[in-house]
Amino acid sequence: MHGNMRVIDAKVPLAEMFGYSSEIRSATAGRGTFTMEPLSYEKIPEQIAKTIIL
Repeated sequence: MHGNMRVIDAKVPLAEMFGYSSEIRSATAGRGTFTMEPLSYEKIPEQIAKTIIL
């Protein structure tokens, strides 16, 4: 808790963040916000790469 706000610090893959802005607005009646910043770059598994790179 930060005053009357709840702060969540998480590390997630970028692909999991698509659609998150709509989800957080729905869950918080439009009052929630979020920020993102890159943490690192890593090689992805070959199976996942095949679905991304055509």
